[in-house]
Amino acid sequence: MTAITTAPALLAGAGRLLRARETGIGIALVLVVVAATALNPAFVFSADGFRDLLLTPSILMVVAVGQAVVIVTRNVDLSVGSVVGLVAYLTGTLLRDVPGIPIVVVVLAGVGFGAALGLVNGALVAYARVPALVITLGTMYVYRGVNVAWTGSDRINASDLPSAFRALGTGKLLGIPILTLLAVVVLVAAAWYLRNLRSGRELYAIGSDPAAAQLYGLRVTRRVLAAFVACGALAGLAGVLFAARYGTVSSNAGFGWELQAIGAAVIGGVAISGGVGTVWGAALGAYLLLTINRALPIIGVDDFWQRAVVGVLIIGAIVLDRVLAVRQHRRLVGQREEQREEQRGEQREDQREGTP
Repeated sequence: MTAITTAPALLAGAGRLLRARETGIGIALVLVVVAATALNPAFVFSADGFRDLLLTPSILMVVAVGQAVVIVTRNVDLSVGSVVGLVAYLTGTLLRDVPGIPIVVVVLAGVGFGAALGLVNGALVAYARVPALVITLGTMYVYRGVNVAWTGSDRINASDLPSAFRALGTGKLLGIPILTLLAVVVLVAAAWYLRNLRSGRELYAIGSDPAAAQLYGLRVTRRVLAAFVACGALAGLAGVLFAARYGTVSSNAGFGWELQAIGAAVIGGVAISGGVGTVWGAALGAYLLLTINRALPIIGVDDFWQRAVVGVLIIGAIVLDRVLAVRQHRRLVGQREEQREEQRGEQREDQREGTP
């Protein structure tokens, strides 16, 4: 009896898994890796190839997770790339100018500084009621300007950083890069929060319909503010990891990452209109995006077409989200009509039974 009742549940679960957006992104990622490896086996089957396959997208994955949290609330943060650059230079400066400073303190300082910059964005969006696109576009330029003014012609070099810190970006644990493991920990923690805690689930409700969420009594302002703080904190963590990964930090660190993070989230199924998507999808989108960037030169695709492919992916993801939303709306309308028809039928039956 147990086996009979379990089988339909397993089939239903398998069906949901196959229909999930993340499954399609994962299949696309595998196909890209297989195609690139077929043309150049060193893409995977070499020490550097396998390491880069795991390592290169890891920092962007952290930024994309934070971006996904904000987009779920029907907002967007265009300043994350500038935050990454600012925190990366702050990290290098602390390690270079304060000898013996504990690495944990540097990491906490970077995350805290990123959270503070995210707090500025969130306060302007949540309390001033200004569209996030406008606010974060402005802070993107402000933060980048501060970074350029602060950095000037200076540059942090790998020789300025302690070897223990650089090991975060180059070291391995059980054959897997430490930086990748850190990114996975962030991903799992964010996914657990959004799925299991009430405050995380409320972010989806706010993104689905902010006005209805407000009327229902949800703390919309506080939740939106917290989403921006979390996004800034993760961008700050990414800045610390950027310094550890590349060693060299200049004023253009993190330039353009905001669009890559948004693209990764959208490709991964996080609807730009809010309320839909997972951080798992955003993480897979980040891996797909940067893996394609590595694979296309091997296939022989010109730089222009590399960017065009990424653009097509983003447009296709947005169109797919719209198509799925329309189908879902029609399905719900059909279900309501069926329920109303059933209620009318029951009312007619009751009237017949009550007629003498």
